Amino acid sequence: MSGRRQRTGRLGEAAARRHLESQGYAVRGVNVRVGRGEIDIVADEGGDVVFVEVRTKRGGLLGTPEESITASKRARMAEAAQRYLQATGEDGRSWRIDVVAVELDGGRDRVARLRVIRDAVEGE
Repeated sequence: MSGRRQRTGRLGEAAARRHLESQGYAVRGVNVRVGRGEIDIVADEGGDVVFVEVRTKRGGLLGTPEESITASKRARMAEAAQRYLQATGEDGRSWRIDVVAVELDGGRDRVARLRVIRDAVEGE
């Protein structure tokens, strides 16, 4: 991944984390490795374990961040969530996958739009 893409991703994840915490999410971890996959943010909110995928883009070129989540990505996200729950002994906990879509303002590092999509991916 290029340096610019990594910077864009880090900026989006930081903005997402701040926003989620301001909305009452208690962040457990960021960039959590699970097998070969990674979960951007793991948090607790409303009694659920929440697995958060952060999608960040600059400007409106090539579609929105929400549109960048393919069917195979959704399947990998659900699999990573289930592996995390098994590894932590929380198999029976209520959980969901949220997506945070972040658009940065063109060449600048300011957030132009941030949208939280609850229950964005079916878990089972």
